Amino acid sequence: MHVAPRAANAWPLKPGTILFAAGVTGDRSQDYARDRRIVKTDEFSSVFRLRPVQRTAHFVLYTRVNDLAHARLGVVAAKRFAPRAVTRNTIKRIARELFRQTALPTIDCIVRLSKPVNTKAGPATTTALKTALRVELLRLYQSQQLPVVGP
Repeated sequence: MHVAPRAANAWPLKPGTILFAAGVTGDRSQDYARDRRIVKTDEFSSVFRLRPVQRTAHFVLYTRVNDLAHARLGVVAAKRFAPRAVTRNTIKRIARELFRQTALPTIDCIVRLSKPVNTKAGPATTTALKTALRVELLRLYQSQQLPVVGP
């Protein structure tokens, strides 16, 4: 059986383009590598044991100081509050994006969806929903942000 050769890439790189590994940019603070995630059940449990730090209309933020050199994030979006996977993935994507862009102290953060954001009857995501979620999550992160020291 004869297999045709693969076609060449139709999008050649421009001269001087610097390639990085997947998920890594020139600035390491912008990544979301595995060491910046809360992934183990006992890590989630140890943060959930503490009281919620901040609440918004749809989210609850739990935090705990960690011994690492950076903050870590865990996101919990239950199916009962966001019945569609598209909506849950959007919530997680926005939470991770804002986490990468915010300077946080060395804490473990868990963002938990605590109220329904939409139903199966309506659209899975809308621009208005994304904007509202972004505003709420940004408010949560800014409540934990490092204070800026001026000259």
